[in-house]
Amino acid sequence: MLQPAGSDGNLHVAIVSDAWHPQVNGVVRTLATTGDELRALGHRVSFITPEHFRTIPCPTYPEIRLALFPERKIARLLDAAAPCAIHIATEGPLGHAARRYCLNRGLPFTTAYHTKFPEYLAARSRIPPAWTYALMRRFHSPSSGVMVATASLRRELEAQGFKNIRDWTRGVDVDLFRPQPSMLDLPRPILMYVGRVAVEKNIGAFLTLDRPGTKVVVGDGPQRAELQRTFPDVVFVGSRQGEALAAYYASADVFVFPSRTDTFGLVLIEALACGVPVAAYPVPGPLDVIADSGAGALDEDLGRAVARALTIDRSAARAHALNFTWRRCAETFLRNLQPFEPAQIYLAAA
Repeated sequence: MLQPAGSDGNLHVAIVSDAWHPQVNGVVRTLATTGDELRALGHRVSFITPEHFRTIPCPTYPEIRLALFPERKIARLLDAAAPCAIHIATEGPLGHAARRYCLNRGLPFTTAYHTKFPEYLAARSRIPPAWTYALMRRFHSPSSGVMVATASLRRELEAQGFKNIRDWTRGVDVDLFRPQPSMLDLPRPILMYVGRVAVEKNIGAFLTLDRPGTKVVVGDGPQRAELQRTFPDVVFVGSRQGEALAAYYASADVFVFPSRTDTFGLVLIEALACGVPVAAYPVPGPLDVIADSGAGALDEDLGRAVARALTIDRSAARAHALNFTWRRCAETFLRNLQPFEPAQIYLAAA
């Protein structure tokens, strides 16, 4: 339940997101964990998510719920919360409603570019990326700061005409995601993918590799049934969370990340924290996370990247992951916000 701002002097942040539980993805994990860290720092956080609204399933992604006609209710929720800063995390129905609310009241707000929608839509339809980028530019143009996870993504968006871009790195729970004995009794080496099983993740590029050992896919999504039929020798285990997920990561010999469209790839540092070297394409996300750290191998030939990753010392992967902390992520998020006096909400609504 949303709570109004108190008089304790701490910043009260309202975060509006169309992505929320029970979705299992990097956006939800980033927002939820950032919220936890902000509270640990003494700040207050109110999340406005689809759970507050009547929703319908998103076409082709039924686990994603889209809020129906959220404008009036989102205004009531934000008025009641009276935050000191508003962050709009996604470009869905709630994001657009919160954007209109802020513009109508003359309130500053920040946004984030979590998902490469132009590339995702192009992978699933014939919509030219240029059309979608125009819509994304329009959505983010009034933002006081567009938060992005990597320097590569910053450069890409600047080339597309985005302004006011601010860096916002990611973190990993190194106590949960840690090296531990393998729980899988499968032919080695075990090559593993963790994440959404969807066409934009390019999982087929991993599953078609001619490599010895066992391929394991941890996760669920709209492409899972098709891939299971096409690749019967691959082990699909479905979605896992918490300790169970960490145990799967730690059981792998190499983490294979075939996506070319992720903005960061939180799963990369989760795998590294478990002591698992990464094999990926040299694209934004892997380029920023792995770079020349020696914790993984990047190559346009994914099979060659896997072969090199198998030679990497697992301790190097773990050591690199320790550079990514959620506390640093939350502190950066705070610096990027554009605070205002809560009274501005009441004055604007009067």
